[in-house]
Order: sequence, then structure tokens, then C-alpha cells
Amino acid sequence: MGLFDFLKKKELEEIDRLKSQLGRYQAIIDVEAEVVKQQNELEQIISSKNSEILTAEENLDTLNSNYKTALDTYTKLRKEVSLFESKLDLIEFGVYEPVYDFEKSDEYRAEQDRIIARQKSMTSDDTVAGCNTQWTVEGSEAKGRAIVKVYKKLMLRAFNGECDVLIAKVKWNNINQIKERMQKLFDSINKLGEGFKVYINRQYLDLKQKELILEHEYQLKKQQEKEEMRAIQEELREEEKARREFDQAQREAEKEEANYQKALEKARKEIELSTGDKYDKLQSQIIKLEQELRNAQEKKERALSMAQQTKRGHVYVISNIGSFGENVYKIGMTRRLEPLDRVRELGDASVPFQFDIHAMIYSDEARTLENGLHKAFSAKKVNMLNYRKEFFNVTLDEIEGKIKDLGFVAEFIKLPEAMEYRETQAIIDKLNSQVEPISVDQIIAEEFPSSLI
Repeated sequence: MGLFDFLKKKELEEIDRLKSQLGRYQAIIDVEAEVVKQQNELEQIISSKNSEILTAEENLDTLNSNYKTALDTYTKLRKEVSLFESKLDLIEFGVYEPVYDFEKSDEYRAEQDRIIARQKSMTSDDTVAGCNTQWTVEGSEAKGRAIVKVYKKLMLRAFNGECDVLIAKVKWNNINQIKERMQKLFDSINKLGEGFKVYINRQYLDLKQKELILEHEYQLKKQQEKEEMRAIQEELREEEKARREFDQAQREAEKEEANYQKALEKARKEIELSTGDKYDKLQSQIIKLEQELRNAQEKKERALSMAQQTKRGHVYVISNIGSFGENVYKIGMTRRLEPLDRVRELGDASVPFQFDIHAMIYSDEARTLENGLHKAFSAKKVNMLNYRKEFFNVTLDEIEGKIKDLGFVAEFIKLPEAMEYRETQAIIDKLNSQVEPISVDQIIAEEFPSSLI
């Protein structure tokens, strides 16, 4: 083998050795390339996702903006529609707060007449509507003024006509709604006049709204006066019933007094001629007749005194848990000789159950006590609009405490008997618990045997 061949052989062996070593690190080289590749792909994905997130955020902002715009539009349209709906909407328009505070309905009418007179004065002075432009028609300012005058007259006629309709429609539950409609009408008519630069003055709208408010409060005051008149008439009827009772009691007492007086005189004559056992019996009879005579005289005096003193009477505290629930009490006054008759009348066909009496307070100042209790619990009335409805959402402890504060004494029955209500509930519970159908008559027969009826 020559030197050349030997060197060539060595070179080939070295190349094989290097190839072998290169093969050992080939995997590492490929991993590094893969890492670089994966990093590039990850960066592309992140970039893509960031772009998608930004797009989603932009879409969300757009949706939120569109939703807010749509909600505002809906709210505005809903409010405009509700202006023409004939229904109570206190949440939308709020509870009405009175503006005027006149004592009589006639005062509202008088003020309304003054407001209408001011409207007529503005009309005659041509200050109801105005125009911001000096118009000319065919080169004539006079013709321009004539056209503007006709246009103002048309706008005013339309506004007055619609306002009259709105004022005629005002009721206890729609004053704020009608007021909003009047404002809407004012804006709409002035919008129609924008082309001619003609407008109705705000001062005239204010007068129309005052006329509307006065009409509303006039109706409220008239209703209040009717309620007051009903209360007076009811009180007069109650007084008349009491007077008849007093008269009847007095007549009966006088009749009893005469009978006892006559019997007493007879017994006194007989005893003068009697002796022994007959004398003793007549003596006992005379003592008894004298006591009966005194009782009759006291009864007559009491009836006469009750009839003469209008402040004297009974203040009652009653409840009806079957009809009104717990902690609802009626506080009233009666001058009837038998106050329980008044309570029985209140439990007539208008309520399903009888009232229970918690306190019956007799006093020479019954009216003062009743008024004091009503005033103390005015914020807890069940009916805030009709003061004749003497029901209050309070506890017995509060009532008892206030009576003591007012300087009166009363005994209270804390737990209402509510017999009819409780027995009714027992029957209903038994009906609901029966597997087999059972009639109400059967339950009553079981609960109340014929021997007890």
C-alpha cells in the first residue's frame, strides 16, 4: 500500500468518525430547531388571541353602547306612551304633593277664576304667543303680520282646546300624568311653529298648569268635604240613636219609679193596720221597694245626665283578626246608653266575623280621649285618605300607654276571643286533614252535639 492510499484511508476513517459524532448530536440540533419553531407558533397564537380579545372587547363596548342607547330610547318611548294610558302609575310619576292649602272648595274655585282671568288678559293683550321674525308677504310687512297673527291664533286655539280636555280628565290618580301631557302638548305645538318662528309663551303654560292643579285640588277638597259631611251625618245619626235610647230609658225609669212609688205607698198604708208576721213581711217589702225606687231614680238621673252632656260617652278599642289580621284596631266613641250595641252594629254583614272588645272606657271627656288617640296614631292609620276609617296598625301596648299618657285609666283584654274566626279555622283544618270527604254539617255535629245547642 502506497503512502497515498494510506493517507486516503486515514482521511476516510476520520470522516466516518466525525459523521458518527455528528449523528450523536443530531437530536439536540433538531430539538433546538423545534423549540424555535414552537416559540414562533406560540407567539403567532398569542398575537392572534390578543387580536381576538381586543376585537371582543371592542364588540362588547359596542354592544354596551347600543344597549344603553336602546334602553334610553325605550324608556323615553315608554314614558311618552304612559302619558296616554289611563292607569295609576305612582312609581313613574310620584305621589302628588298639594300646592294650595285652602280650607274650603269655594276658595279653589275663586283662585281658578283669577287664573283664567289672567289668561284672558294675556289673550286680549296679544302676549300669549310671540314671533322672533318680521315676516313680509309679497313685499308687505302688514300682510306678514296678518299671517303670523292667524298662525298664532291657530296654535293658541289648538293648545287651549287640548288643555280644556286634559283639565276635564283630571282625577285623583292622574294629576302628574296630565301635567306631563300638558307639557308635551306645549312642546309639540311650539315645534310646529318653528317654521314661522312663532311660539306660545312659557308664562301661559304656567297659568294653564295652575288651572289644572286648582281643578285637581278642588276635586280633592270637594271629596274631603263630602266625607266630612258623611261623618257629621253619621255622628248625628249616632246622636239620634243615643237620644232615643236616653228618652226610652228615662221613660222606663219614670214608669218604674211611679210603679214603685205606688206600691210603696200601698205597703205603707197596709203596714199601719198589720201586726205579727204580716207586719214583718210588709216591712221587708217596704225596704225592698224603697231600694228599687232609688235604683229607678238613679237610672232616670243617669239617662237625663247622659242626654244633656255631649262629651260623656264610651271610647272603645276593638279588633277583628279574622277580617283585618293582627295588630289592627278600631278606636272609636259612642254615646249610646248600651255601648255594646254599637260594637254589634259594626260587626254586621260588611265583615265576616264579629269584633272583639279589648277596652271600653267610660269618661266625661270621651271625645277628648278619642281625638287624642286618633291624633297620636295618625301616622299609623290603615286608610290615610279617609279619616272616618278609624282603624290603626298599632299594638295594644301602644294604645294602653297613650291612654295613660293622656291621663285616663282603662282595663284591657289583651287576647281576643275571636270565637267565630277560631272555630272557622278549626273546621277548615279538619276539612283539609280528612282523607275521606266530610261535610261541614258533620263537623259541626261532632264539635257541637245537639245537647249543647
